[in-house]
Amino acid sequence: MSDFEVFPGGLLTGDINVPGDKSVSHRSVMLGALATGITHVSGLLEGEDVLATIAAMRSMGVHINGPDQGNLTIYGVGHGGLKQPDSPLDMGNSGTAMRLLIGLLAGQNMNATLIGDASLNSRPMERVAKPLRTMGANIQTNEGCPPVKILPINHGLNGIHHDLNIASAQIKSAILLATLGAVGVSVIDEPGVTRDHSERMLQGFGCEITWARQRVSFRGGQKLVATNVHVPADISSAAFFIAGAAMTPGSEVRLIKVGVNPTRTGVIDILRLMGADISIENEHVVAGEPVADICIIGTKLQGVDIPHELVSLAIDEFPILCIAAASASGTTSVRGAEELRVKESDRITAMATGLQKLGIEVAEVPDGLDIHGGQLQGGIVDSFTDHRIAMAFSIAGLISDGKITIRDCNNVGTSFPGFLHLAKKHGLQVRVAE
Repeated sequence: MSDFEVFPGGLLTGDINVPGDKSVSHRSVMLGALATGITHVSGLLEGEDVLATIAAMRSMGVHINGPDQGNLTIYGVGHGGLKQPDSPLDMGNSGTAMRLLIGLLAGQNMNATLIGDASLNSRPMERVAKPLRTMGANIQTNEGCPPVKILPINHGLNGIHHDLNIASAQIKSAILLATLGAVGVSVIDEPGVTRDHSERMLQGFGCEITWARQRVSFRGGQKLVATNVHVPADISSAAFFIAGAAMTPGSEVRLIKVGVNPTRTGVIDILRLMGADISIENEHVVAGEPVADICIIGTKLQGVDIPHELVSLAIDEFPILCIAAASASGTTSVRGAEELRVKESDRITAMATGLQKLGIEVAEVPDGLDIHGGQLQGGIVDSFTDHRIAMAFSIAGLISDGKITIRDCNNVGTSFPGFLHLAKKHGLQVRVAE
């Protein structure tokens, strides 16, 4: 297992290019596989999570060339053209891949088993399986967790009207993917706004779909037509540099061609509420997704009560937002973030525990945290095998007064290959521990 060591000080500077968006990459592979014709993808994230999705599609008979420097060519088999896999589909550490594939395979009338690593095999899957069973799918879980078995059905799926109990793009997307093989219309009502990459991409592949005001409506049985997909830079990866620069006076960076889908920019809105100097430049649209350069000048941040409506728009960015909160004057509070407990780790406990070890006063509540800003000390923290926890505490070195050691950082490659090299290049004093 590899540990990271981060030495205090440093500034983030320069123009930074982060890898492609993981959410968009997963969906481009899945929809390209089910489309009729040849789909070309550029800018693909070549992280372990996305490679697991590609491997799964190949196991079901989809011919795919690449990835090669972010380029991928997918020879779609059309809906119903997937072959039954000969062995379990191993999704590694990727909850997104597993939950979306459960939906995609629910109506394919085949035997398939989805497995993952120890972390993924402890994560809840019934939240996806239950609405799909309502549609007519035959899905078994292991006491609510993987392995997940998808069994043949003697009938087709039916569209449903489903009210989501939690704001989750993964559950919503699983229902939409299952609806491709269903009769009737699926209507999904959300308690809060979630990322809409699935809706945009289904539209890009030729489907009619409507979404507005937290309601999505999608008619089943539509066919996907191959297209070209350009994956923008991942704002969840960019967030480590956005927040790191924002909280460090003297830092100045520009993140190039980052996806700024309005369902993903909560991290920018929250940092601006804390006083961050962030500007958006060169806005344009690429393959249906808004893209822009994000410019940050470092300053001293202030603690805030994070508005509830921004929580679902920044759910993956809370580990690094917790670091920003630790650097700020005053107290930062978040509520309504219980979804953080079922990510790659329990991110509420993981961040509270780590920050406390670095000398920050933190109060943990069931659905959030109260973080009292102060001076971060050096120390040893645990990543809980969670890539975002590992990267967040790496960035903390910018504002600490001693060396921080982060245990077990192997999973950083699942979402951000090359993170260590890029961070060092732009000013972070970090290395793999000897």
